[in-house]
Amino acid sequence: MCVRLWNFNFKEMGHEHHHQATDGLVSLFTKANHDLNVVQFKLEKEFQQLYPDNVNPIKLVNRIKKVQEDLTFLNQQCRDLLAAKQDLIDKARTSLIGNRNLLRRMQASMGISLVTDSDDAAFANFNQIIDEWTEQVRSRSGDERNNSDSSDVNKLLFSAIVQSN
Repeated sequence: MCVRLWNFNFKEMGHEHHHQATDGLVSLFTKANHDLNVVQFKLEKEFQQLYPDNVNPIKLVNRIKKVQEDLTFLNQQCRDLLAAKQDLIDKARTSLIGNRNLLRRMQASMGISLVTDSDDAAFANFNQIIDEWTEQVRSRSGDERNNSDSSDVNKLLFSAIVQSN
């Protein structure tokens, strides 16, 4: 409330210094911006005359900035892809192993002989793929344990992603 009265009284007294100072500052920044644009234009024109397109320093700097932006974006996309891949592996493993166990119970209840793990080529290939993925994640995270049964691949993946930051 005291501040409002002070601002009100300041305005009533006709003091315009605040606005003039701001106007002067805006004018100074506008002139500085114009001067910088003129310098940039002259440099670009001079560089175009001195250098061919593929070695023009200004264009090279702009390309480097663009590549840096693209790398940041691609890095994030790779992280998202790794997380999606791990999610897919987790869901596939849960679904396939659940279905396999259900099939085995049905076979047992019907008296059909059960296929052993060593005779089931598709299941062996699936486990091999999961083991290879787990090893890739482990090698990236620096975890060299060989116990695949107790591995939590999600924790390893998280560790690998965090370590790359």
